[in-house]
Amino acid sequence: MQLLSPLMEAILAGVLGLLAGSFLNVVIYRLPQMLERQWAAECAEHAGAEPAQGEAFNLMRPRSRCRQCGHVIRWYENVPVLSYLALRGKCSACGTSIGARYPLVELATGALFFFCIQRWGATPEGAAWCVFSAALVTLALIDWDTTLLPDDITLPLLWAGLIVSALRWTELPLTHALWGAIAGYLSLWSIYKAFKLLTGKEGMGYGDFKLFAALGAWFGWQALVPMILMASVIGAVVGIALKFSSGLREGGYVPFGPFLAGAGLTAMFFGPASILRAVGL
Repeated sequence: MQLLSPLMEAILAGVLGLLAGSFLNVVIYRLPQMLERQWAAECAEHAGAEPAQGEAFNLMRPRSRCRQCGHVIRWYENVPVLSYLALRGKCSACGTSIGARYPLVELATGALFFFCIQRWGATPEGAAWCVFSAALVTLALIDWDTTLLPDDITLPLLWAGLIVSALRWTELPLTHALWGAIAGYLSLWSIYKAFKLLTGKEGMGYGDFKLFAALGAWFGWQALVPMILMASVIGAVVGIALKFSSGLREGGYVPFGPFLAGAGLTAMFFGPASILRAVGL
């Protein structure tokens, strides 16, 4: 017996997505710093030096605070979206503006969770696609900010795609998921190697290979061509726009991960075939 209507289940999922989005903001900001601290500690260890000691820094500690004045954010100042509106986008202590990206990430994650449960129901498949969506949002923004695609997210996402296929939570056969992961990794790795041999430069990072492999595990090898086409076309358009607006970062590098993530979310919404139609194929 179903206790809640499908619409109510989707609404509750959307609320959960708002809360998840608030946590994703923490991950997006802190995980790259955690990795940098870990790498610095490993380098110091190899050099025979004492690693720097400091305040515990992870996803839970210290408590969130204003980057300008250090004001510790109280629980009622951290309610997704509502607190941002109540504070009018400013720190309650010093008045420093709070980036609009924080509520936008919360709203986007809430909308994605709502969509997943509305489409697939409150089922293991629906929950799996919620996790998939949250991972792509996180990876896209971390890569945009830092040009990093952490293994801590890409590899679990890849394994999750294979596991949900093996458990038959999705309609994708395990063989398609497996070959999707293999083809996704090897295709971008081959392009990377060829580009490096021809130019002596690295055109992309290994994180891109792993993310594309993860998308292959979730959608199968047949979806790889539509997704890479969409990511490439949109990436080229954005890159050209940034170049003409002088918005390119030092070195003229545009991270590819956000466009792969966007292609993955588009495939989840509309299916890979719709991407081919969108790019005129």
